[in-house]
Amino acid sequence: MKTYTKDSLIQALLAIRQMGWIKNARPGNAGGVGNTLEDLLEIEENNLPIPNAAEWELKTTRAKGSSLTTGFHIEPSPTAYKFVPRILLPLYGWPHEKAGIKYPADEMSFRQTINACGRTDRGFGININYSERKIEVSFDYRAVASKHSDWLKTVETRVGLTELSPQPYWGFNNLFHVLGIKLKNCFYIKAQTKKIEGVEYFWYKEIYMLSGFDQDRFIMALENC
Repeated sequence: MKTYTKDSLIQALLAIRQMGWIKNARPGNAGGVGNTLEDLLEIEENNLPIPNAAEWELKTTRAKGSSLTTGFHIEPSPTAYKFVPRILLPLYGWPHEKAGIKYPADEMSFRQTINACGRTDRGFGININYSERKIEVSFDYRAVASKHSDWLKTVETRVGLTELSPQPYWGFNNLFHVLGIKLKNCFYIKAQTKKIEGVEYFWYKEIYMLSGFDQDRFIMALENC
């Protein structure tokens, strides 16, 4: 595996950009855009081998793709509750689409992509609580789409149609601490894509070196979605 200084990594990325269209080395894999770049750099997956690597992240995405870019993972507070397996899944979950096929017949699922600008069709969203300096996960049964009416009836039976209690949240201080460490510096690459005879190709055309973290702008970005 190659090792890089920050400057030599920049030069390597610029050289890859000059190569133009490059065949996807991991076809059929949504993460192929990142894996192909890692192969070109001769580095291991999710391992950026430069001095102080813990201070740097390498993120890639398809320029016109719909996939979200994962910045970091952090469990909501209070962490002792283990919200997804102990509360959200058993009380607000729904039958897994492969229950009885790939998984047991009673297998449940709970997956939501939430933001501060609206509610999902199952009524979930986030509230930014400035007075208590935290970002709260919220449920409002009035926002549930009619197509999920049967599911909503099961929620009413299991837990009722009130706000989440306890309510999961991320405190500003804890969140900013993790963000300040995890995303202090980041190489962010957006790849153009095209297909030739059904084969996907990437052009790593846009390369950004991002540095520093602004707390106010982060909250603003959440509010503006």
